[in-house]
Amino acid sequence: MSVLPGGLRVYVESVPQYGRGLAAVALTVAAGGDDDPAGRHGTAHLVEHLMFPRSGGGSADPTGEGYAALVAGAGGVCNAETHRDHTVFHTTVPAESLPDALSWEARRLLGFAPTEDVIRTETDVIGEEIRGAGDAGRPWESALGALYPGSRDSFGTAAELAGITAGEVEAFFRAHYTARRMVLSVVGDVDPAGVMAVVGEVFGGVGVIRVAGEAGAVEEIGAAGEIRAAREPRAAEEARAEREVRSAEEIGAVREARVAGEPRPAREIRPAPLLAARPGVAVGHPLPDPVTDRPAYLAQAVLAQVLGRSRLPALARSAWDGHRLTSATVTCGYHGQWLASAAPDLTLAVLGRAPGTEVDAAVGIWRSVLRAVAEGPLPEAEHRRAVNSLLVAWHRQADSLPTRAVALGRDALLLPGSAGPDALPAELRRTTPAEVAAAARALLEGPVTVTELAPPAGAVPTARTRTVQPARAGTELAPQASTFLTARADTELAPQKGTVG
Repeated sequence: MSVLPGGLRVYVESVPQYGRGLAAVALTVAAGGDDDPAGRHGTAHLVEHLMFPRSGGGSADPTGEGYAALVAGAGGVCNAETHRDHTVFHTTVPAESLPDALSWEARRLLGFAPTEDVIRTETDVIGEEIRGAGDAGRPWESALGALYPGSRDSFGTAAELAGITAGEVEAFFRAHYTARRMVLSVVGDVDPAGVMAVVGEVFGGVGVIRVAGEAGAVEEIGAAGEIRAAREPRAAEEARAEREVRSAEEIGAVREARVAGEPRPAREIRPAPLLAARPGVAVGHPLPDPVTDRPAYLAQAVLAQVLGRSRLPALARSAWDGHRLTSATVTCGYHGQWLASAAPDLTLAVLGRAPGTEVDAAVGIWRSVLRAVAEGPLPEAEHRRAVNSLLVAWHRQADSLPTRAVALGRDALLLPGSAGPDALPAELRRTTPAEVAAAARALLEGPVTVTELAPPAGAVPTARTRTVQPARAGTELAPQASTFLTARADTELAPQKGTVG
């Protein structure tokens, strides 16, 4: 890891055993949906799109080609995602084209100046993405917003983006795409010294204000952003302390419930019902902080595997026989991506309700399976299967260059103190059955959101469901196989397929 004079952190990892003549570049930026200005929800998502102009106009590209066309011309691929708390851009090219790819990456940062025509084109594209996503991610967003008011989804709102101007877009870019809020990671069949020589040359001006007449205002906005970024760790600690004080009475209520023999949640929130294709209920639980309480966080990831690979299949069979549930899906982490977001984050269970099954009855079934795990410890064989399933998922991606590049950037930006992606297997193996039981108790006793999923009036329910994993902003919705029961704790830690460019 090196730090350029302007503050840009650069990670270079030589892994020729994975690279095989290739190199991946990831640029991770501390700007996401939570940073959208009031009345302009979706600005971060729009800036992501504008980094891939569909024409050369306003891209500071003298050849008239956009970034994606340049990468494709070199035989490479590129994409991006906007999350709640960050945006990540990733590119994979033949190793001999890496100097060019780094130059193109720096050029689009230094020359960011989209025209009104390009902005209108991309806002239209985002509107189509929002319509295409439909209700897929709404239960997750509803649960997060209920537990943590002020959190924003990453897609945005087409109506709010309709009137956005080039000046507003550039002000957001200059405020958030500063050197100290970005991490550049390069992974593959590369020479670190050679990479750093190129990076030092082409990225030297990244993060410097270059817009005449706006510099004063933009510097003020940027300074505010830098101050906020510096204060975030302290603010998080203060918020945790406040929650601990505020929850003292709730903890007492939980202890009373234990005496009565029935743990109950410290706080239950019931957001407004959501329209859905079939009747259901979404149950959301806060995840531990992956920085300050990493063992408890990983225990929650293992718990989701336990639920999906052993406990919930048995529950599904009994539920099917009893005509109570039609499906159950568990996700751990941001829309199913664990270790892909800083706190706050969620575990979310989405349960399909059979006709006649009320919301409270479905939630009772969910709590019954959690209670069975909480009364553990788990049998060693069951625990080992769950951990091994996560390890297999990790190893399947370990030789993916963009996965490694993105993981390095996320760890540096969102999860400070992380030992890196290669340390994860050992961390998972240290998770114990007792910790998984404690994770289940935490879900039973902590705050919870319960959101009814109800089909429109006149909709005809069906017996089985088709589960679709919601996409992050900037990615396509990829239909999954029809399932009766699935768990998603083994979903990718990596970049997803997308639509940009």
